[in-house]
Amino acid sequence: MTEQEELQHRQERAELKVEHRDLDAAIHALEQSSTPDHLQIKRLKKRKLFLRDRIQELDDILTPDITA
Repeated sequence: MTEQEELQHRQERAELKVEHRDLDAAIHALEQSSTPDHLQIKRLKKRKLFLRDRIQELDDILTPDITA
């Protein structure tokens, strides 16, 4: 992996982590509202899971498993 690719992966990972945190806050706010929109909450949770999986993929790329 080149330095540029590594930098791009790290930048994408950082952006996804911010979006993941923002979704967590949005979900919490919707759940606390007097009339929660369950469909919207479900969509946000699905997006949050997608982000978590992509962050994990990037972690795996950035820190390869080396068996000795």
